Amino acid sequence: MASYFKTALLLAALTALFMGAGFLLAGQTGMLIALVIAAGMNLFAWWNSGATVLRYYKAKEVPTSHSLHRIVAELVARDGMPMPKVYLIDNPQPNAFATGRGPENASVAATSGLLQLMNEREVAGVMAHELAHVKHRDTLIMTVTATVAGAISMLANFALFFGGGRNNQMGIIGLIAMMILAPLAAMLVQMAISRTREYEADRGGAEICGNPEWLADALEKLEAGSRRIDNHAAENNPATAHMFIINPLHTRKHDKLFSTHPATANRVARLREMSGNTMASSVVTPARPRGPWSRGARRGSVPGAGSRRPGSR
Repeated sequence: MASYFKTALLLAALTALFMGAGFLLAGQTGMLIALVIAAGMNLFAWWNSGATVLRYYKAKEVPTSHSLHRIVAELVARDGMPMPKVYLIDNPQPNAFATGRGPENASVAATSGLLQLMNEREVAGVMAHELAHVKHRDTLIMTVTATVAGAISMLANFALFFGGGRNNQMGIIGLIAMMILAPLAAMLVQMAISRTREYEADRGGAEICGNPEWLADALEKLEAGSRRIDNHAAENNPATAHMFIINPLHTRKHDKLFSTHPATANRVARLREMSGNTMASSVVTPARPRGPWSRGARRGSVPGAGSRRPGSR
């Protein structure tokens, strides 16, 4: 609940920043023009972003017989969610993301590097995180955020044309300051909202898969793997970095001001607190080929040891 309140507060701050910048610049006229244009651009991007991103990363939908599809199917069955489309991306960096306008038309994707690195429990934790994004409609939240942030940036550009108008009482120094500081402040709030949604998806993912340790172990492996292996497609299109479960652009340990993701160590610590375990857990590959849960096991139970990995069929 606190996470939702923080998101709402940040959205309110972003809206207030937009309205204030528009009023100072050109009154209501400039504000409304920027909002309409930015909303139209972001609505189009949101409506088409799912298919566009999947095509960009050359994602291929997996058959129902694939173990990744089976794991996702078990997760949605446990939580009562609609079944999303499941994609595999041929990329050596371990990572995953979700996209789509809502739970009824969502898609989840994992890289081949993730399946090679993780055991089934860890894959379940990662995909549960992505399903939590879908369940919480985070794509909609981030679209609204992008709309307002885009409108603020557009207002700053309008300052070149409206800056000398009668409604502008800021003066040349104030105008230059607004052109620089308003988009910067909007970007910072947008990234803060993105980091908040990652924490919330971690919590929701732990609830969906039933064991926070699975996702905590997976995040530690993802952090190490993403540092060693480049994701050239993401590097060439950094605007998609916020979609992934872990930043594919090689940011370092700290909660950097301009990072779209929280520090992995902080995320892992929160997950371990959820399970009451402050020590690093051992990673044990599940034995049953049907999935990360033994038949008849209680929610959150740990299956026995084995060797099957989720990349096989």
